Amino acid sequence: MQAKAQQQTAQPQEKTMYNILLIIGFVHLLNDAIQALVPAMFPILERSMGLTFTQLGIIAFALNITSSLIQPVVGLYTDKKPSPYALPIGLCFTFFGVLGLAFAPSFWFVVLSVIFIGLGSATFHPEGSRVAYMAAGKRRGFAQSIYQVGGNAGQAMAPLITALILVPLGQFGAIWFTIIAALAIGLLVYIARWYSSQIIAIAKMPKKKAVSTKMSPKHKKMVVFAISLLIFLVFARSWFHAGITNFYAFYIIEKFGLTIAQSQGYIFVFLLAGAIGTFAGGPLADRFGKRTMIMLSMLASAPLALILPYAGPTATYFLLGIIGFIILSSFSVTVVYAQVLVPGKIGTVSGLIVGLAFGMGAIGSVALGWLADAVGLTNTMLFTVALPLIGVLTFFLPSDRKIEEMHE
Repeated sequence: MQAKAQQQTAQPQEKTMYNILLIIGFVHLLNDAIQALVPAMFPILERSMGLTFTQLGIIAFALNITSSLIQPVVGLYTDKKPSPYALPIGLCFTFFGVLGLAFAPSFWFVVLSVIFIGLGSATFHPEGSRVAYMAAGKRRGFAQSIYQVGGNAGQAMAPLITALILVPLGQFGAIWFTIIAALAIGLLVYIARWYSSQIIAIAKMPKKKAVSTKMSPKHKKMVVFAISLLIFLVFARSWFHAGITNFYAFYIIEKFGLTIAQSQGYIFVFLLAGAIGTFAGGPLADRFGKRTMIMLSMLASAPLALILPYAGPTATYFLLGIIGFIILSSFSVTVVYAQVLVPGKIGTVSGLIVGLAFGMGAIGSVALGWLADAVGLTNTMLFTVALPLIGVLTFFLPSDRKIEEMHE
């Protein structure tokens, strides 16, 4: 009887909880849709407040650096002390940030508001990734794809937000996103209750005899090198992503003579294709290997990105779609690869890859904004499209088999 009870207690850890995965993926969509509201407002703020590209870069920097640098800290803390109710509490910060954004009278008030949005996102991402890990059962790559595709789908909504809400309603249109934040808070209360029940279930499970996982100094150095290189690769991908999502709309408005609403269609294609690529990347990595997918996502997109500045209006649609699919196909894969590299540190690793690396990408938003003011949008885009070439460094990452050998 006791053995049966223990088996039932352990069962939730072995079974894939699809309902939890779908909910946490949907909340990830809501969270990142709110985060995407900030760059979506750039054309509106640029006209209404007369902001420079550098100031727009500072806003993007404030959002991303807050949401990113705090993530590893949150992950490190929750690895030691899981905090289920940090999820809905974090989204309360987002709620007040969106409220402030709708009423912001000045540049610095906008910066303060996006910092609140960033704090909510920083709390959500490491714990959200942990929830996906706990609900995955034996399908961890698939589970991470569901979780991450929610975020990328939310980001893909930014152009629609601009065209359908912000262009007709202006800055005050952001007020509608308080409803989205409130919905996310409610769903996260449900998730937090399930998360708490899992912590209790794990605590009741019989303790397993500790197995030594000590690695040789050589393997430790290899892990440190691989994580550092992985962060740098995500950093390069984030710079490219920032260049397209934050400044490419201004480039094609100038180049093709488009309206704000028309330019957002191009960004939507890029982000939507990226969301599809994110979902496809997990199963493809399970079949062909994680390092292979990371390598292909950068190197296969590089030649297409280099053609982008010379394409016409129609060809640009197709190129952005293909590039978005390919380069973001490794989005969830990089997280899973890092989790395999450093087992048992789910929150910390997720914070590093999704958080710190994107924080470094936030610096790119400021740098690209400064570059656009200094040398023009055309030269800035020429620099941006060359960034995927850095993917050649993936050849130096250890193979999937090598990582398995290190932990045997």
